[in-house]
Amino acid sequence: MIRVLIPSQLIAYTDGASRVEAEGASVGAVLDDLDARFPGLKFRVIDEQDRVRKHMRLFIGQAETRSIAAALADGDELLIFGALSGG
Repeated sequence: MIRVLIPSQLIAYTDGASRVEAEGASVGAVLDDLDARFPGLKFRVIDEQDRVRKHMRLFIGQAETRSIAAALADGDELLIFGALSGG
């Protein structure tokens, strides 16, 4: 099981949960699993060309990844962060 940290701007998709668990051996597979349970979540993180959106950051533990093919192992933590803007 992969622990996933959900950013505040996406918790509306997860019924208010900021931490969820998902299955998958890659970032893409975990996002697919999450999207099956929380429709629309994946599209907010990944664009139509299966690339991480510019304003999103993904970390496996402390290592940033821009690849949905990045491998995950049972017990890993996937952190999803969204850029904040303001003025």
